[in-house]
Amino acid sequence: MLVRMVISLRFPYYTTTILEDLITQWYKCHKFTEPDDLNVYTIGSESQIFVTCRPTQASYMRVGKFQEIVLDSRLPYIHQREQFFHELCHALRHAGRQSFMPYSFYELQERDARHFTLYASLPTHMINDYNLSNPAIIDQLSHDFMIPRKVCIERLEKIKSRIVPSDKSNLINLRKEG
Repeated sequence: MLVRMVISLRFPYYTTTILEDLITQWYKCHKFTEPDDLNVYTIGSESQIFVTCRPTQASYMRVGKFQEIVLDSRLPYIHQREQFFHELCHALRHAGRQSFMPYSFYELQERDARHFTLYASLPTHMINDYNLSNPAIIDQLSHDFMIPRKVCIERLEKIKSRIVPSDKSNLINLRKEG
């Protein structure tokens, strides 16, 4: 049974989502506790997914038991990591070929993949000890987790939107930072 966690994140009234809890549970089960543990090849291996880089658009493919995530080798590494978490969501949570599904289902999968990317690239249990009111937090998270600043900004905005209004004043104004 999955129990919803209330964590501090320097803000005592933040409640994680079920998706955050599932990702944290999986990471802890596989002993991923530090940002350096989030190696795309290691995560891929633990998920029985082959990860490769080629000069092409990122994608996920399954043929029988073989699974592969292809990352665009033309992009900087931090953008490849963002692609990886996005495609990992498709591998772990989605079924069907997007090119054959109704557009509304495609949109739903892409929205889910966006949330998954935020939570998997900046997992709750790893950012819990960061001081999110630090004016340099976006650059620090981007550096430590090797993920684009825009992803860090979006993740912190998600956190900000899920805390009790009286605590929102403690979080930096991310719009000015980004």
